[in-house]
Amino acid sequence: MNKHLMAATLLALTPLCSLAENEISDNNPYNNPDYETVGYTLRAKGNSKLMQQMQPTIKFGGYIMGKYSISDRSGQNTNGGFDLRFIRLYADGHVYKDFYYKLQMEVNGAPGENKGPRVLDAFIEWQKFKFFRVKLGQFKRSFGFENPMSPLAIGMGSYSQATMKLASINDRNGEGGYNKSSGRDLGVQVQGDFITAPDGHNWLHYQLGVFNGQGINHADKDHHKDLIGGLWFSPIKDLCIGGFGWNGKYTNEKYASLKSVKRVRWGAGLKYESDWTVRGEYMSSVGGVVTKATEPDRSDAWYATLGVPVAKGLKIYGRYDCYRNDKHSWKSLRTDYGLSGNYTLGKNLIFQLNYTFTDDRSARHATNPKDSHYNTFDVQVTARF
Repeated sequence: MNKHLMAATLLALTPLCSLAENEISDNNPYNNPDYETVGYTLRAKGNSKLMQQMQPTIKFGGYIMGKYSISDRSGQNTNGGFDLRFIRLYADGHVYKDFYYKLQMEVNGAPGENKGPRVLDAFIEWQKFKFFRVKLGQFKRSFGFENPMSPLAIGMGSYSQATMKLASINDRNGEGGYNKSSGRDLGVQVQGDFITAPDGHNWLHYQLGVFNGQGINHADKDHHKDLIGGLWFSPIKDLCIGGFGWNGKYTNEKYASLKSVKRVRWGAGLKYESDWTVRGEYMSSVGGVVTKATEPDRSDAWYATLGVPVAKGLKIYGRYDCYRNDKHSWKSLRTDYGLSGNYTLGKNLIFQLNYTFTDDRSARHATNPKDSHYNTFDVQVTARF
């Protein structure tokens, strides 16, 4: 490239780098202030007509989460140890004002099929109208209130069993064993908000998406698309009450036991996210497990979480968390009683101390019984940028 042309190009694209606040009201219908990291925003400046029309921005950020855990459960190969839970990097921004885009990568873990460094989010969303937005690409399945939340905002060191097993972070149907989808899939979704209250919050939100049903970075395998939707209302600011539905199918790409299973689910719950946190959901599922044909095809789960601010930067959480692998048998119930302390130092450092007591009836009533009462402690430290 001619050096004069190169110089002119660099001058036209000279960015302004500044520490940006989260664009929550624009990008996140869940209105969660910890949905994303703060990041650094670059705004391109130029006098050309094209640059003035595009007004492109790009924000870079990410976080690193380390963990140490220990458990007194007997009969295990290890009692815990050190773990690098997440290293995530993202870039997002706007172009032509109405288009929001995001790319998020997970870069930790040993490389291999469906593990190690991989793309998590890769989508673009048209946001011209508040009541009708269209998102296309790979992103979080919008089933449940907890799944779309960032791990930084959960407050308990981990998602509930309902979110893990039935909102597809580590799906009970076998998808979690073959494809660590982190609750995401490829598809298209429309969503919007209606009826603005005097204080500025929206009273009604809807969302409806069509997905491949195979999880992240996987094409459709069964000529069947998953339909996922949600509807909720907010009688007061920060409170959402609503329900979700999912009609789909998962196909086993490695065909070990079952070729495919239904994934028909519904859920209902509420969440209040402010200084205090109140969050609870119930989910029910119809569909088997591709890796084991004898597994029950009906399961359910529920949880209740309470977060209480006790001092500047310090918040204490408690959670009652239940999952039944067989909806018709209380012998399959696993209950986790959790307590967590979260201390945020500035905006970029988060320290967590988590304790869980587990009562696992499924282990107690198994053909080969295992220790069903045990304690788990873990410490997590997150640095975000």
